[in-house]
Amino acid sequence: MQYMLLIYNGKDSGQPAHDSPEFGPFMQGYMDVTADMKEKGVMIAGDALQDVETATTVRVRNGETATTDGPFAETKEQLGGYYLLDCKDLDEALAYAARIPTAAYGSVEVRPVMIWD
Repeated sequence: MQYMLLIYNGKDSGQPAHDSPEFGPFMQGYMDVTADMKEKGVMIAGDALQDVETATTVRVRNGETATTDGPFAETKEQLGGYYLLDCKDLDEALAYAARIPTAAYGSVEVRPVMIWD
């Protein structure tokens, strides 16, 4: 079963800043869990996203397309990255989500992927 792990974090979450001494070990946690996912053959894809300010939102209403700079909605936490995994069950996906370093500062939403036959 495929699961999307959506990684959310807020600006004031306490997550190590890029220029802090704690950032190296924080990123090492990402490298470790990513390597384990690849080694175990569960990782399909995964990437970090650029800052939410770089987003463009598209809406189509009554045949008219409108674009807006920025995210769809204002929230305390923004989507910062994702993993797409092929796990045996939800418990396995949740175990990987708990190992994602941002889970200690923000949240990781785990959602099954809809498979169309």
